Amino acid sequence: MNGIVFMKTHDLETVDDFYRNKLGFVLWLDQGACKIYKAGEFLFGFCQHLQTEIDRNTILTFFFEDRKEVDTFYGMMKATAESPPKLNHKFQIYNFFAKDPEGRKLEFQTFENGEV
Repeated sequence: MNGIVFMKTHDLETVDDFYRNKLGFVLWLDQGACKIYKAGEFLFGFCQHLQTEIDRNTILTFFFEDRKEVDTFYGMMKATAESPPKLNHKFQIYNFFAKDPEGRKLEFQTFENGEV
């Protein structure tokens, strides 16, 4: 089974530019009012036609194979990062949090126990 997470956007062009051009994710499907992106096996989309408010309480988490990849994304997201990447001992992850152009919280992490 596969799945897609959809979120509301007020500015599809800005969100598209951010996820494709800044973060380098693939535009998997363009439906006009909705755009679906692929990051590894993670599919997520943004739609302008949804009648809900933008959810700024959800966290989109992107995980990578090693710290180097997390550090690379930190370099791209430094301006909106809450802090530099660090080891979270409780969950055995190396991570940081940042925001997308509409204020959604993003997490970039790697599992320190090697499970990806």
